[in-house]
Amino acid sequence: MNIGLKASDRQKEIYKVTLLGGAVNVVLLAFKFVAGILGHSAAMVADAIHSLSDFITDLIVLVFVYISGKPQDKSHDYGHGKYETLALIFIGIALLAVAIGIFTNGAQKIAAWYNGEQLPAPGMLALWAALVSIILKELTYRYTIRKARQLDSSSMEANAWHHRSDALSSIGTAVGIGGAVLLGKRWTVLDPLASVVVGAFIVKVSFELIHKGIGELMEKSLPDEIEDEIMRIAASEPDVIEPHDLKTRRIGNRYAIELHILMSGDITLAKAHDHADSIENQLKEKFGENTHVAIHMEPKETENPT
Repeated sequence: MNIGLKASDRQKEIYKVTLLGGAVNVVLLAFKFVAGILGHSAAMVADAIHSLSDFITDLIVLVFVYISGKPQDKSHDYGHGKYETLALIFIGIALLAVAIGIFTNGAQKIAAWYNGEQLPAPGMLALWAALVSIILKELTYRYTIRKARQLDSSSMEANAWHHRSDALSSIGTAVGIGGAVLLGKRWTVLDPLASVVVGAFIVKVSFELIHKGIGELMEKSLPDEIEDEIMRIAASEPDVIEPHDLKTRRIGNRYAIELHILMSGDITLAKAHDHADSIENQLKEKFGENTHVAIHMEPKETENPT
């Protein structure tokens, strides 16, 4: 989790990375459509549609990151971070719709080939387009995923995987087109077959993104290793006997933490409050200044001597 960047600077970084990815998508979108049509390649046209969906998700990220960056207000006591999670789900749904379209189109062409229809052989232009796409999209993925992890942005990480899925789909496209070009007309079925494989892979990625986003919206707890670290920090505070009843969730790019701590009933209220403040400050130092921390203090009853 990034803790050293202001919200406004984080937002600007996300904009910069997303706009760069958008520019790559626009270039590839035009190139792939032209190459797919002129090169008679169903797989390349499917790949172009995939790039179009990439561009649409870039726009989704820009809009929702802007909304999620708004400060807390009267109607949003915990801020607007969930909008970034909502963007993650939208990206997953868009990716799923594209994948189903690619899979269906490829399956129809395979069925036509099986029934004796001669499929048009793809040309070298389509193959070159696939190779260029592999290089550009893999580089864009690596840059975006690195920045997403630095900025702790789930929507940008989802967008990075959208770039990676485009690169992988282009690999499948290149294999299918290359096989059809090099092996002759009898093997033109390799082109739509590649698009079916690509579509199946993208379905898997989209389900993973949707599942992650729904988990965050449904207040899924933070991973065990993070909760263990929270309990360790609380337990290391002097006079704290038993931290318990931990509840956690994620709000956009920040965490919400609630827990109870047990301390001796002989400690003054001021001292108990100081201990709670110390735990809160440590948690914010570890997980970010915007971390929401709520600590409930409970006295440990002293046994009366008999």
